[in-house]
Amino acid sequence: MTATRVLVLNSGSSSLKYQLLDMRDSSRLATGLVERIGERTSRLKHTALTTGATRETTGPVTDHAAALKAVAEELGRDGLGLDSPELAAIGHRVVHGGSSFTEPAIVDDAVLAEIERLVPLAPLHNPANLTGIRTARSLRPDLPQVAVFDTAFHTTMPESAARYAIDVSTADEYRIRRYGFHGTSHAYVSRETAKLLGKAPQDVNVIVLHLGNGASASAVRGGRCVDTSMGLTPLEGLVMGTRSGDVDPAVILHLARVGGMSTDETDTLLNKKSGLIGLCGDNDMREIRRRVDEGDEQARLAFDIYIHRLKKYIGAYYAVLGRVDAIAFTAGVGENAAAVREAALAGLEELGLAVDAGLNAARGDGARIVSPEGARVTVAVVPTDEELEIATQTYALVGASHDLT
Repeated sequence: MTATRVLVLNSGSSSLKYQLLDMRDSSRLATGLVERIGERTSRLKHTALTTGATRETTGPVTDHAAALKAVAEELGRDGLGLDSPELAAIGHRVVHGGSSFTEPAIVDDAVLAEIERLVPLAPLHNPANLTGIRTARSLRPDLPQVAVFDTAFHTTMPESAARYAIDVSTADEYRIRRYGFHGTSHAYVSRETAKLLGKAPQDVNVIVLHLGNGASASAVRGGRCVDTSMGLTPLEGLVMGTRSGDVDPAVILHLARVGGMSTDETDTLLNKKSGLIGLCGDNDMREIRRRVDEGDEQARLAFDIYIHRLKKYIGAYYAVLGRVDAIAFTAGVGENAAAVREAALAGLEELGLAVDAGLNAARGDGARIVSPEGARVTVAVVPTDEELEIATQTYALVGASHDLT
């Protein structure tokens, strides 16, 4: 029997998301989420897509090991357990791979040690990712575990884009550079955009706009990232749900000197109390647009600031690429907020950028073109699928390294 299934795990600090996919046709067999791990009110929601059955349980789940065991039990109830000979590998989302990991890696002790070494660059994410990997290894030590890194797609950036203009020795000592994030999404969407155009990825230049509660842009030339908006951390770049995006670094110094704010207080301000929620008290674009339509000036200003920053990055990446074949909107806001797409490209007609009002307003589930027929630059809405991308990269790596028969 050929093993064709991949279990994708996304371990957060208090949650565990999972999907089981069959790579013969990229179909999903099961999905689920364990949340509030470590609390008495933990919840596991599991859906078996093979039968359509959904089960939900509540009660204390003490740690990630208990969470993954509970997931294994749920999968087993559907005949999809971790002991199945059809399971080829487990793919893990790892947020930060630094400069060390330019592609997925089969996990061994050396890989674990390097991910551990990178914890200072992602103190909220990498520890949870490590916990998920170690737990999965303990349950299936014989099964290949693959780490797929959010940062890997962006390691093709030239030094001119990745380096900050600070003292080189200081930057090198503390590993300060632009790493970028949402890499699995940017990789998947740029490739799917090329497919939508009927071309190979190496023949297409794409600006990808991943617009969710977290938001990032990338310039992709011939399938390779040459610039991205997020930096050392996911804080840099676009205005986001609760993150400020680009801000003068002296603001932090000013808040320390004049406001007496600590490092932790400033971190909380910029990451959790800024962006849209800081500007107008809401980080849900649907609610912001409702308020705009009702004449709320604070919501209007927040929307305008969001769009202004987005438009600046579109223009900058157009200049970086020189030739743009397509702009792809993705993630929750990018896929669903027609007003954001329209406003972001308004006034850019001289660059060949425009949306067709009817196509842009129409709802749709799959990848679709929303620019006018014959437009110089294709504007597309391309739903992202980070779990499928992780599974695809995992299966490709394991298939190349192991005999799965």
